[in-house]
Amino acid sequence: MTRTTLELTAPLQTSTPHQREDIWPPTYDLACSTTDKWNRAPNLGSFGPKVETLPLCHRGRLWQRFQDDGNVSRCYSTGRPRVTTPNEDRYLAVTAKRNRRSTASDLSRQLSSATGTTVSRQTVYRRLGHIGLYARRPVRCVPLTATHCRLRLAWSREHALWTPQQWSCVMFSDESRFSLQSDSRRTFIWRVPGTRYHQESSIERHHYGGAGWLVWGGIILGSRTDLHVQSVTMTGHIYRDVILEQHVRLFRGTMGAEFLFMDDNARPHRENIVDECLQSEDITRMDWPAYSPDLNPIEHVWDMLGRLIAASQPPPTCLPELRRTLLDEWCNIPQDQIDNLIPSMLRRCKACIASSGRHTPY
Repeated sequence: MTRTTLELTAPLQTSTPHQREDIWPPTYDLACSTTDKWNRAPNLGSFGPKVETLPLCHRGRLWQRFQDDGNVSRCYSTGRPRVTTPNEDRYLAVTAKRNRRSTASDLSRQLSSATGTTVSRQTVYRRLGHIGLYARRPVRCVPLTATHCRLRLAWSREHALWTPQQWSCVMFSDESRFSLQSDSRRTFIWRVPGTRYHQESSIERHHYGGAGWLVWGGIILGSRTDLHVQSVTMTGHIYRDVILEQHVRLFRGTMGAEFLFMDDNARPHRENIVDECLQSEDITRMDWPAYSPDLNPIEHVWDMLGRLIAASQPPPTCLPELRRTLLDEWCNIPQDQIDNLIPSMLRRCKACIASSGRHTPY
């Protein structure tokens, strides 16, 4: 190792008999190696033991910094300068809020054409992320017109003052469809880059949903109807002969005149033969605003049933197996989970009022 001659000069200091002998000497002229210089220098922190592994150019810069400042701590640095200015960041935010469906590439091109600054898609993601804007899938909702919103708002204001006792007398009903091929997009898989189209990384699905069953069910506080399963579309005659006669009429006879039956405004539910059957059986139908699945708590029950079907092992592979699984899992849904949905009607009404009849988080 090359030996050099080094002369360090420091202000004179008075020493006492009790002063340590290994402190930095005031003045000396010492012929030492580079390693010895670092071992004798104070304030090196974590650089001392690692100095032998540093390149010579780095050692020289650190030594020069030590001679100038007395330490080798890393100086504050702002890092790489930002490509965009605060005004350009605000331009990206305003443009993204005006057109929520713009992609990061579209925003980058618009910024380049407006200001001449070229940024990458990742830069756009970071700038928008700083203000809380992230790319997410839009929520799928039914289309609502101004008339729908007005009727939903009026219905919510009328029923927002209902007591839990009044809601406990309402039977909520609806139909849903379950197919062998699930259309849920919540399913994720683990895969490595470049294997997107491999067989183990893909799910085969028909565009029309594949074969399945149409089910009908009703829920009420403390009980539920049997699940009705059929393969054909619901008609007015089936709704009268099967749903009303075999299911709803039994609950009407048990609960008495306080019983209220809720169904949506589907065409089979509003046929004349259905209205005549309700009148003959003295079943009171609850007024319901059109296009309001978010106000119906049974939609959450269908979601529970769908999750149970998806988690069943082994999964159903044919229609008879799917039918048996639907009937079994419908009975396996805990009643307390269904009962917890009924008191949510007050919160649903308030949420609809707060949104002026528009979509709600439910």
